[in-house]
Amino acid sequence: MSKLFPGFKSFSLPVEPDISIHGIRAGSGSPLLLLHGFPQTHAIWHKVANKLTTEYSVIMIDIRGYGASSKPSAPSRDPSDHGLYAKSAMAKDCIAVMSQLGYDSFFLCGHDRGGRIAHKLCVDHPDRVRKVMILDICPTKAMYAATDQTFAYAYWHWFFLTQPAPFPEKMMTSSPEVMADKCLKGHGHDIFAEQALTDYVNQFREHDTAHAMCEDYRASMQEDIDEQNADEQAEKKIICPLRVIWGKTGIIEAKFDALAEWRTQCENVDPASCALQCGHYIPEEAPDQLLQHIRDFFT
Repeated sequence: MSKLFPGFKSFSLPVEPDISIHGIRAGSGSPLLLLHGFPQTHAIWHKVANKLTTEYSVIMIDIRGYGASSKPSAPSRDPSDHGLYAKSAMAKDCIAVMSQLGYDSFFLCGHDRGGRIAHKLCVDHPDRVRKVMILDICPTKAMYAATDQTFAYAYWHWFFLTQPAPFPEKMMTSSPEVMADKCLKGHGHDIFAEQALTDYVNQFREHDTAHAMCEDYRASMQEDIDEQNADEQAEKKIICPLRVIWGKTGIIEAKFDALAEWRTQCENVDPASCALQCGHYIPEEAPDQLLQHIRDFFT
């Protein structure tokens, strides 16, 4: 992975007993934490991060369960309890990492699952985030509530990965290339660097990672929605400035009013929020446009 991120230094930091988060860092300036999504690793940022190190202290992590970070599992746990992968737990990982690196507050950008972690991080730890950028998602509860044939067909994995273990785990690890093609090929393999794509395919080869990814989605269907309901009842919202960016050819543009949905969760949605001419994998499909938004917003 060093070829994708020349000059970056790796780290592995404990966030809980027996749980460590892997990441890389480089640069100087205001801290900027980048969070990836499914089925990826911090490699998704390779077209962006290298160009930001003269302006920001760039930190990228593999979120809990992905890449080289720990993949906690509790076999004795109630199978209906997916709290280890609730976004509140994954947000705490980020806080622990940034605290250990010496950052009391920071800029935050999350794509896909990383955007969901970013949402919860801002709600639970409002004093830690200066500004947040969320890429190509709407709030979890809103997306489940809007499920229809179009959404279910496009986001089939939301309903496959949440099936009880070990069915989806066994399906993924028995055919990792098929799974990777299904999740990534429709977006064009040419947008992915070979080394990054290898990293993504490997996510489906390892049982612990496959199980962690499933638990991530199982938590979203249960714990994350419960947490969002509780936050809404308590009138807890994102209070820092939020810029939302989504792909014009993806499901967010087709099915949702992204700005209206995020205004229910944040009273400070940036007016420059917009769709880019790309699909879901914004950091790899439209890196130059994303760089412009990052530099414009994170000041």
